[in-house]
Amino acid sequence: MKKLSKIVDKFKEKNILVLGDLMLDKYVWGDVARISPEAPVPVVDVMREEHVPGGAANVASNISSLGSNVCVMGIVGKDETKEKLTKELIERKIDTGCLITDESKRTIQKVRVFGRNQQLIRFDYEKKRYISKNTEVRVISMLKEKIKNVDAIIISDYAKGTVTRNIMDELKKMCKKEDKMIIVDPKPFHKRFYENVTLITPNHAEAHKMAGIGELKNEDEDIKNLGNKLIEELKSNILITRGEKGMSLFEKSGKVSQIPTFAKEIFDIVGAGDTSVATLTLALASGANFEEAAIIANHAAGITVGKVGTSTVSLEELKESIKNG
Repeated sequence: MKKLSKIVDKFKEKNILVLGDLMLDKYVWGDVARISPEAPVPVVDVMREEHVPGGAANVASNISSLGSNVCVMGIVGKDETKEKLTKELIERKIDTGCLITDESKRTIQKVRVFGRNQQLIRFDYEKKRYISKNTEVRVISMLKEKIKNVDAIIISDYAKGTVTRNIMDELKKMCKKEDKMIIVDPKPFHKRFYENVTLITPNHAEAHKMAGIGELKNEDEDIKNLGNKLIEELKSNILITRGEKGMSLFEKSGKVSQIPTFAKEIFDIVGAGDTSVATLTLALASGANFEEAAIIANHAAGITVGKVGTSTVSLEELKESIKNG
């Protein structure tokens, strides 16, 4: 555990670039005491509202909350949501210099409505089409400017149009030249984009879709088949997150590791993947091997699922979890 703590102590020295689909998460909290006379739906008496960065922006928030330097790169529209998201990022000490405004897109916003701590409904405001060629060129140009000054790059892909094959191909060339790590939180639809990256972190369902193997089962033998097939096809290390069953790590060297969950209570899984990939990347950038990084990331994910809503983990919380683990 002392070695893991020493790795975490190095987080403050690191500079991470997050590229992906940026979102603003809005939470509406209220009380429900009656059903509407207009339709058979609950009436929410709104008590408070909260805005927090979501998607790739939440990955960046987790990196910042762990004491590291982070720049977030992604697409925003020219709208009020962009202003709110930018404000939230700045408040969290996240570098917003790589935000790219595309007037043909809208800044993605997800609105979740809760009544008595029970989520009632979610509204999504988004345009899912891929970014334009001109915007793609701007992203690649900005990556070339930033690549030398970061320790690792996270791709936070929600398949909303920011991550394209051209961007990934160019980024892989840059990272190979500069000897930089690429860690990908994937979407199965973009499977072929991720060939030859450092590490891919699908959850169990995503890994199953990517591998295309039979019926979805949460058995160790099934997970082993998924991991081995994905390594063979994508030539990347694979970390499959499995909820209450922890994580299964498959390394290109042939080593397979099972990491148990450290979650004590599970209230909300929203954002757990973002926390995991952020912590994992920081650990790898701080000198951890893949297994050590996965253990540290699992501690962080275990803290996140014990909180409600899109949340982050502090350095102190992480070190305490490792100490007591």
